[in-house]
Amino acid sequence: MPHEDRITALCFCNAEKSESPTLVTASRDGRFKVWVLADDSDIYREAVGWTCDFVGSYHKYQATNCCFSEDGSLLAVSFEETVTIWESETWELRCTFCQRAGHVRHLCFGRLTCSKYLLGATENGTLCCWNLLSCALEWSTKLNITVMEPDPRSENVAAVSRSSGGSDLFVFKPSEPRPLYVQRSICSEEVRWGVFVPRDVPDAFTSEALQWLNRSQFYFLTASQSLLTFSSKSPEEKLTPTSKQLLAEESLPTTPFYFILGRHRQQRGEQADGASESELVQLPLTENVPAISELLHTPAHVLPSAAFLCSMFVNSLLLATEARSAEEMPDDVDMEEEKESDSSEEEDDATEKAQHAGHTDAGEDLLQQLSQLSKCEEKELRKLRRVDYSWVTAP
Repeated sequence: MPHEDRITALCFCNAEKSESPTLVTASRDGRFKVWVLADDSDIYREAVGWTCDFVGSYHKYQATNCCFSEDGSLLAVSFEETVTIWESETWELRCTFCQRAGHVRHLCFGRLTCSKYLLGATENGTLCCWNLLSCALEWSTKLNITVMEPDPRSENVAAVSRSSGGSDLFVFKPSEPRPLYVQRSICSEEVRWGVFVPRDVPDAFTSEALQWLNRSQFYFLTASQSLLTFSSKSPEEKLTPTSKQLLAEESLPTTPFYFILGRHRQQRGEQADGASESELVQLPLTENVPAISELLHTPAHVLPSAAFLCSMFVNSLLLATEARSAEEMPDDVDMEEEKESDSSEEEDDATEKAQHAGHTDAGEDLLQQLSQLSKCEEKELRKLRRVDYSWVTAP
């Protein structure tokens, strides 16, 4: 376990000059840990592994969030209501910012010309901007921020705020408290995540308020798992959120893991899709399979070997087949059994005649019951009589 309590945040260092991949994890146990991908080779194998390079804390407060600066030289870690700034070369604590407005749940460094600013959003609905050079609060405003994401191609930052009418979008630069673009009620539900995707070919919005979309496009994910982005089709270049579907979702194979993860594709519009939809219905349900529940809910470090789990998991996915009646048996099987029964009839008759003299009344009753058996049951009895049980009485 990397921490003694739940992990609250993690972030990678995306600096180009970084010698090796670096990851920071923050936890409720009051610590943040710096992990470095290092050489883990020995005399038996060549491998790499994640090694803990530094462990930091601040007055035993819970670590709530973390974020690297654009060049990777600074790391910001929030401990409840306090934001700490650490130097990544020596991991020394440089300064702290305290805002008595609730726990900090979002952190974001400015980029390019705004790299000297640090943004923080609290759970009580306050957005703060600190100046890293003067170590002072630059500005603050009342916004219930749920998503805050910087644009990798510009100084712009997109923030989504939750209001009574839905979710509102604000685009601004940390150096200017006045937003560049505001759109109310981009959707009626809560926005869970957002990301800027750089454009392969820059767009050309003539309106000054929409030029923040020239180099990147902003996608956001709602609580109902709907992926939305912005498009402009009117001459006035008015933006409207439009639904987008990930291409990777359409190429997923329909395997049992496809259903375990809850990825159900909707087939519509074409006859070919109708055929595949009928196949989906015929697949076994895996929601209440004990083997799958054990596999998904058991911690990985206490699971048995994969060789042990494989047979149990595969057997749980097999479809149960009902026993076929004698009428459903193939004709060639019936003919083969008829030949076997005919060849053994003479032997059975001779045995019955030899034993007939010594039968008691109870034996006659038993034979009368046997004569009332069905043809299929008689075949099963003949097979049992031909089985060699001499090994049971062997000394």
